[in-house]
Amino acid sequence: MRTARRAGASLVVGILLAACDAPNPAPVPVPVPPAPAPSLTATAACADGFRITATDVEAAMGLRAMGLVLENCGARPYELNGFPVIRLLDDRHATLGVTVGNGSQPVSAPDAWDAPAKPVTVPPGETARARVLWRNTVTDGEAVTATHLAVTPAPDAPEQLVTPDGGIDLGTTARLAVNAWVLSKE
Repeated sequence: MRTARRAGASLVVGILLAACDAPNPAPVPVPVPPAPAPSLTATAACADGFRITATDVEAAMGLRAMGLVLENCGARPYELNGFPVIRLLDDRHATLGVTVGNGSQPVSAPDAWDAPAKPVTVPPGETARARVLWRNTVTDGEAVTATHLAVTPAPDAPEQLVTPDGGIDLGTTARLAVNAWVLSKE
């Protein structure tokens, strides 16, 4: 009987060892859970038919430039004519006392962005751009940094809040320049 038990035990151990030496089957992929639904619906994210975002700030020797991009996320063409109206806001959304001028001249020498304002029709899914300029010059007084821009793209259009990365560091100049909307060439 002992011999039978030893033989049985040896057989079990042999099977287990053989199983350990056998090549492992490929792992079964674990399904990835679906992505959570976005917090804003497409309609809410584009309630006004357009969405405005800011590009990265480009800086050189105190002169700063940032693009504003208006995306027509609606179903009909969106009409623009002229310059976006901009208010600068602090981190509590209070309006800052900053002079905003049309064209580069209040901040820099005129350049290719200073073409005259003209009507622009933005087809659905397309974009238009405007440029914002300022100088980070600090002389006397306290430097001003805006956290947000309140942008009105056209007369009678709703204002949209834009929060550029890093804010807008105006120094003590209290001046901002904005160029007219142009259709993007992407």
